[in-house]
Amino acid sequence: MIHGKRILLTGGAGFIGSRLAARLVSDNQVVVFDSGWRNSLGDTDLGSHRNLRFIKGDVLDAQALAAAAAQCQLVVHLAGIAGVDTVLRLPVETMKVNIIGTYHALEAARQIKELERFVDFSTSEVFGPYAYKVSEGDATSLGAVGEARWTYAVSKLAAEHLTYSYHKAHGVPAVSVRPFNVYGPWQVGEGAIHRFIVQALKGEDITIHNDGSQIRAWCYVDDMVDAVLAALSRPEAVGHTFNIGNPRSVLTIYQLAREVVRLTASRSRIVFVPWVETEVELRIPNIDKARELLGFEPRVDLEQGLLRTIEWYRSRLAS
Repeated sequence: MIHGKRILLTGGAGFIGSRLAARLVSDNQVVVFDSGWRNSLGDTDLGSHRNLRFIKGDVLDAQALAAAAAQCQLVVHLAGIAGVDTVLRLPVETMKVNIIGTYHALEAARQIKELERFVDFSTSEVFGPYAYKVSEGDATSLGAVGEARWTYAVSKLAAEHLTYSYHKAHGVPAVSVRPFNVYGPWQVGEGAIHRFIVQALKGEDITIHNDGSQIRAWCYVDDMVDAVLAALSRPEAVGHTFNIGNPRSVLTIYQLAREVVRLTASRSRIVFVPWVETEVELRIPNIDKARELLGFEPRVDLEQGLLRTIEWYRSRLAS
């Protein structure tokens, strides 16, 4: 466990960041630096916790970010623009925030004399449209220039290379993690599970892009947080990139929609809608490296995770 540290979470008000803050805040001083773009903290009482300090700021503001990072021993850089719809709408901002913002975070971390760890959040999107049991050493694969979806993947891959370069050139104790389709309570914004559950609980049509044959491995958020905590605390993690996901929780998008309908006891129809943008057809990770160096093992199976998530959304919609 991590105790007595001062920890900076850029993007710490987001989905994964807020869950990470909840795990850390009892025994550490947590600084959340966030623009408020997506605020999962708003659904919790974390904002008033004596050990949490919230700073509204943008990672493009290097001076403000450096001030927030001062005297922190651990830095987790989660801030970034994500979500297919948002990336398609804001491609320039996506590149700026994800690349320049990471540069600013690394520069801020580099100035910390007592820095023990810098964890960068990358993405499974770096593996392109077909990724079956991909390991960290497999070649990344991106689409053609002009296909807007890959703007996000390119920006995150560039940030990952930048993070590794800071480790090699400047000795920053850096780690990168590549999340594979994380879901769970507190998720706001975009995401298939979030959208399907809300639609099902409201009795609305559940909309699926194209025929729903796209395959994903789904990782519950608490398992993702376990991996980040290990990356922050295990010395052998430094200098490495890790796939983080649950290769046992694999379903097509159509099967996922059917599961959500079943578990919510919903009468929603499943409706297929055309999607002309580039799609990821297959995404399943190999997590052997994370098992070996981080001791990571996903513990929450898909049905259990969906039931927890459904209950959270049900209570939120009822309030």
